[in-house]
Order: sequence, then C-alpha cells, then structure tokens
Amino acid sequence: MPAAKPSRADLATAAGRTIPDLVGPGLRVLFAGINPSLYSAATGHHFARPGNRFWPALHRAGFTARLLHPSEQWSLPAAGLGITNVVARASARADELSPAELVEGGQQLAATVEQWRPRFLAVLGVTAYRAAFGQPKAVVGPQDREVAGTPVWVLPNPSGLNAHYTVDTLAEAYAQLRAAAFPDGAAPVRVRGQGWEPER
Repeated sequence: MPAAKPSRADLATAAGRTIPDLVGPGLRVLFAGINPSLYSAATGHHFARPGNRFWPALHRAGFTARLLHPSEQWSLPAAGLGITNVVARASARADELSPAELVEGGQQLAATVEQWRPRFLAVLGVTAYRAAFGQPKAVVGPQDREVAGTPVWVLPNPSGLNAHYTVDTLAEAYAQLRAAAFPDGAAPVRVRGQGWEPER
C-alpha cells in the first residue's frame, strides 16, 4: 500500500537525509541518481517525487513487466536491478550540490560499484557524471571508461525538470541499456505478492 503523501512539514525536515541503497549480489544494472529529492527522502523511496519519470521509463524500456510504484522498489535487487545515488544527501534541487560534493560522491559511488560488481553502472544525468568523474566531454550513452572495472552507461536524468526528454524518449535511451544488460533476451519480471519471478 503506497504511503501517504508527505506534508510540507515532512518535506521541510527531509533536507540532508539519506535513503538506503537498493543493492545485492548479481546486479545487471546499478542505477545511480544524482541525489534524492526531498520527496524521496520523506518517503524513503527512490525517484518518488511526482513527475519523476524513472519508473515509467523503466517499464516502457522493458526492465519491468508493469509500471511499479516507488514503494515497490524493494523488488528490484532480486530482479538484478539496483538503485543508489551519486550524492547521498537529499536536497530540493540537484543544482544545490557543490562540485566538491559531486566529486566525493563519485568516489563513494566507485566504492559501491567495487563492492557489488554490477554488470553495468547507469548514471542518470550527464552533467552530474561529468562533474563526479572528471569527464567534461561525456555524452549520453555508453562510455569509453569504466568505474571500478564496471562499464558505465550515462542515461538522461528522469526528473520532471528535465524538459529535454519525454517519457518516450527516456524509455528509448533506457531500452538501449536494457538490450546490453540482458543480451540473452531475458523476460522482464513482475511483482507477485511479496516477491519477483520471471514472466512466463
């Protein structure tokens, strides 16, 4: 059951909070957002802010068999998908982060990647990727460098504030990563009860 919408007071006290990473062994893709929104920090769910297109893009790209609510995030690691952030602390806008925070966040992200060894690291935001990893000329798509031995794929930021992309164009970009991460053509997974299982 989705949690109640956070109040203004909840959002006001959410600044600076963190959300636990969704990680586990055998990840095919570790998605790294820029940092949590206040809405996400207040609810404890990644990409929870109304208007964020992550969950619709994930579904339309074929990663999930149906559109998931952010409260169903717990299901992802068992499906080979994880979520973390470049910078852990929540803020109202990503542009509130300092360059130093992004560089430090990149170092922490590399440590997380080294620990869990996903098949791909997907950074959701080219500007954040450029700043965090010192790659000023990076563009969206697969990168020619690795982080902790893991191939990197830069995807568009799914925030509703990113007017350069629609849900459909986000899904197209995400689908390219899905094809690379699941070359065996594995079917998307669906939530049934309290667990995941392959779609038959």
